[in-house]
Amino acid sequence: MDFVDTAWGDLLPFVAIGFVAQLVDGALGMAFGAIATTLLVGFMGIPPAQASYRVHIIKCFTTAVSGASHALSGNIDRRLFLKAALPGVLGGMIGAYGLTQIDGDTVKPFVLAYLGLLGVILILKGIHGQFRQRTPKAVVPLGFSGGILDAIGGGGWGPVVSSGLMLQGTEPRKVVGSVNSAEFFVAVAISGAFVSQLGIEELAGATLGLLIGGVLAAPLGAIVAKRLPAPVMLVLVGSVLSATTTYWLFTSVL
Repeated sequence: MDFVDTAWGDLLPFVAIGFVAQLVDGALGMAFGAIATTLLVGFMGIPPAQASYRVHIIKCFTTAVSGASHALSGNIDRRLFLKAALPGVLGGMIGAYGLTQIDGDTVKPFVLAYLGLLGVILILKGIHGQFRQRTPKAVVPLGFSGGILDAIGGGGWGPVVSSGLMLQGTEPRKVVGSVNSAEFFVAVAISGAFVSQLGIEELAGATLGLLIGGVLAAPLGAIVAKRLPAPVMLVLVGSVLSATTTYWLFTSVL
């Protein structure tokens, strides 16, 4: 009995981290990796490489539940989903198999600066109520670049694709639902490139806790995305982008 209590006691902090990260990601279409990795490294003392590796594994599972939840909530635009998913998978496979010469560490500061600027623009648009729904034109390039950055940098799909589509005037809840659902296929494609390195032991401890928390939060995130007004979502997405990019830029400089 003591062993069980101790095991679950060790697991609960990781469950909480997975729950919070997926709740934000499911509602706003981004930041699972950023939040989970930051909390694992900053508060739980997990080495950055191990934190990134564990987060990457469980995204295959959490995005599946999140996608199904968004589908049930009516948050998915099928055309948007396909136009983002297919180039995202291609970009992810190219990045994962090392067929690109882009250095993730070199390009990261420029990507973060770009995302930080997008965050400020989205906040201003949301505050001033300047959201006008339009059909997005640059979906394929966003999906492709988001897939590559997610593979070579350990993250980037949600921030790049979701913010880019919202900036073009796509309905926020449709963006979140479609991008979250497409991320499942991107995550599977990227992870498949490294499947020979994954052992069953990686599903224990921190990874199992993150997985449990993420799966529990996924349906709630879809409900929140469906109910939030578009201007509010723009402000929240912009705030998350600004906060996470500022943190990563600050740690990169130090």
